[in-house]
Amino acid sequence: MTITPLPEPAALDRIRVVLSHPSHPGNIGAAARAMKTMGLSRLVLVNPRLFPDAQADAMAAGATDLLVQAEVVASLSEALSGTVLAMAMTARRRELAVPALWARDGAAELVALAATGEVALVFGNETSGLANDELAMCRRWAMIPVDAGFSSLNLAAAVQVMCYELRLAALDPGLPPAISGAGLLASHDEVERLIAHIERAALSSGFLDPASPKRLIPRLRRMFSRAAPEKEEVNILRGLFAALEKAAAGPDCK
Repeated sequence: MTITPLPEPAALDRIRVVLSHPSHPGNIGAAARAMKTMGLSRLVLVNPRLFPDAQADAMAAGATDLLVQAEVVASLSEALSGTVLAMAMTARRRELAVPALWARDGAAELVALAATGEVALVFGNETSGLANDELAMCRRWAMIPVDAGFSSLNLAAAVQVMCYELRLAALDPGLPPAISGAGLLASHDEVERLIAHIERAALSSGFLDPASPKRLIPRLRRMFSRAAPEKEEVNILRGLFAALEKAAAGPDCK
């Protein structure tokens, strides 16, 4: 019997799998293998402890091409540059996190947003997971519904589960029709520039004391994660803050 393979869903080409600070090269290779079996190819490594490494090549088992083309960066912010949505995988509830999604719902949301631009699925270190400041950079977060009595899941196994869910969602997305008149979502970089602009304005106006603990920025990230602002909305806010800064500087400011 001849089996005709399904066409590769284009949405998967816009999904980055980001491993932040992985400590075991074998997990990097096994994650690459998990990705390739599900049709994903965009692997980004944030400050890996050992890479390239022979153990990563061995565990990739035929997916070494993904390791060769993997992007290695120094920070999560760099890994998310140019994305319209980043979704963190974590098993721990955090104080400033937006409401969690289950893995299947998270995968469906990523695939839907991939129609508008680059998206990222972010995994943390094998031992400690994602740091709070890394989680704050992700607009959404998701959990795999593991058994509460034994919730320890290997990094590469978690990547395999999520890549399966992404492929399932991409092959049969079942997405609602696009909203008429909806604008393009702001990218990670555009939102980060807006947050930096707000921070400058808050400092120069005296609203934010530079000597006090900075809880403002994490809360702003939390707010924008929920809001998912569009490009035009970000531009409006930046224009507003620029006008306020100019007015505060006085009539002689040019």
